[in-house]
Amino acid sequence: MNRTDPLVLGIETSCDETGIGIVRGTTLLSNTIASSMDEHARYGGVVPEIAARAHLDELVPAINAAIAEAGIRLHDLDAIAVTCGPGLSGALMVGVGAAKALAVALDKPIYAVNHLVGHVGADLLHRSIPTSRTDTSDAVPLEYPTIALLVSGGHTSLLLVRDLVSDVELLGETIDDAAGEAFDKVARLLSLPYPGGPQIDRVAADGNPKAIRFPRGLSQPKDMAAHRYDFSFSGLKTSVARFVEQRQDAGEPVPTADVAASFREAVVDILLTKALAACADYGVPRLLLGGGVIANQRLRQIATERTDAAGIALRIPPLSLCTDNGAMIAALGAQLIMAGSEPSTLEFGADSTLPVDQIQV
Repeated sequence: MNRTDPLVLGIETSCDETGIGIVRGTTLLSNTIASSMDEHARYGGVVPEIAARAHLDELVPAINAAIAEAGIRLHDLDAIAVTCGPGLSGALMVGVGAAKALAVALDKPIYAVNHLVGHVGADLLHRSIPTSRTDTSDAVPLEYPTIALLVSGGHTSLLLVRDLVSDVELLGETIDDAAGEAFDKVARLLSLPYPGGPQIDRVAADGNPKAIRFPRGLSQPKDMAAHRYDFSFSGLKTSVARFVEQRQDAGEPVPTADVAASFREAVVDILLTKALAACADYGVPRLLLGGGVIANQRLRQIATERTDAAGIALRIPPLSLCTDNGAMIAALGAQLIMAGSEPSTLEFGADSTLPVDQIQV
């Protein structure tokens, strides 16, 4: 096996995206994503059984598309990497089964890796042309340690990454809803379509982010002692619901744009306040953002402003690598190979609650 510049195919099926990515070392060759989001829209959220069936339908076409885009053959691969957790159990099982089948059929080693750590690995992939001021991974390699804030529909996590393949510590996470879930639920309260993140972002553009002072969860002194780096969005969601209900009960119009902007501001504020606190507490002048919610325009804007003011280097992968994707899994697999890690055995399974410090299974 080529351990200097390994050619790795990554499979990601932790939620509703079927992601297949191919990398050669740190060079991105292809990144194919098939989403079943439209199938979940009628239910206002991801339905695990529908997600699993969609993965079954999309895996083979996605693999074929990724292979064609990369211009390689399956037998050229040095290894297979796959997300084995955390995520939806049924969805994970589809990807794990497919990866094992490929590994056996091709007689290739397999690397079972952590989905959350994969989001950090996405920042290692080379792009020929940076897409923004923060898209700098080609110009400046990722340095360690770094603080990573991962925000998606299923996860809101704050990590201390001392080394991508050997030392990742969970500093804090959501104790109830993930930020993406909160966006979806608030969008429903405002009669906006699913998924909520892009809809809230769109409507909030016409609103005043200071119109309503919604609560910032776990930010009071009594909370910070036990939950300094943890997040909570259920109280914020309830506060929005009460505001909307009071307006409706009084027969008054709901100022949708102001509610959306003020809600978004509260989420962005608490996410960045805790992330920057971790940077300060651990003396780490670097912050990496990942996950689908990073597409939020206000979050990216305020993150840039606040890290500039604090003298912290901000890194944000391209949006195509922020959402769940196979390229980030392939990138993490390649890093493990280059670090000399032994392959996983075929005995591993899907683990919906895989802890973040377990980088490889």
